[in-house]
Amino acid sequence: MIAVYKKELRTSFTGMAAYVFIAFVLVFAGIYTMLYNLSNGYPNFEYVLQSMSIIFLIAIPILTMRSIAEERRQYTDQLLYALPLGMTRIVLGKYLAILTVVAVPSLLMGCYPLLLSQYGEVSFATAWGALAGFFLLSAALAAIGLLISALTENQAVAAGLCFVVMMLLYFMNNLASFVSDTAAASLAALMLAVLVLAVLARMFTRSTPLAGLVAAVGCGGLLACYLVAAERFEGLFDRVMESLSVFERFYTFIDGVFDLTGVLYFLSIIAVALFLTVQTMEKRRWS
Repeated sequence: MIAVYKKELRTSFTGMAAYVFIAFVLVFAGIYTMLYNLSNGYPNFEYVLQSMSIIFLIAIPILTMRSIAEERRQYTDQLLYALPLGMTRIVLGKYLAILTVVAVPSLLMGCYPLLLSQYGEVSFATAWGALAGFFLLSAALAAIGLLISALTENQAVAAGLCFVVMMLLYFMNNLASFVSDTAAASLAALMLAVLVLAVLARMFTRSTPLAGLVAAVGCGGLLACYLVAAERFEGLFDRVMESLSVFERFYTFIDGVFDLTGVLYFLSIIAVALFLTVQTMEKRRWS
């Protein structure tokens, strides 16, 4: 795992991906710090991080697009499969290299509250708590980006698909608000979400029976609950989307709350994304 980590880290800094990501984040951090803190005099550095979260729509695809997709395109992934290592260690090595790159701008931005404190009173606990949430958000999105890179052989396709996924995650709550608050509309939207999960299960496992089971159990369970207590479905889809939104979880840190459930949620997203990445590579290894 250490050898894979060193190789990926060396590749990231030999090329442009790591430098572009770090520069992209720090440039926007500087711009928003100047606008919010220096020009308008706000002492809240966490507002800078909140405004910056939209940059992940572009920054994460740039960072993760080549991780596995390029190796598949050049067939160098065959060397990975030949290594005396399990896919779990290989994926962890790649992810830790990405996480190292992600951590660099976060660590540098940790100095910003110290600099701002020279010009006024700054809440270090709130600022650094929000920065921890910012890092967890970027780590979770990077894990999703790594998974997307494992699904395709083309960097451009991986970047484009990752951008679409990041955009859907960012605007999840806005999109959910277009669904009516009626119980029937929530039921239909949740059933559609279950069918999407069934399609994903088919994609990752290539097991039609499993996909059918996910669809049948999910839709059947939702319908049974609806028949028993339809009134509980009013506005349910919007609430579910809000609770699942990674960006909404991050905004809790912005409000000055170091949410342990949010930390567990981000760690769960990372674990699930890495597990699916391992399964994707294992499937290709034995195909």
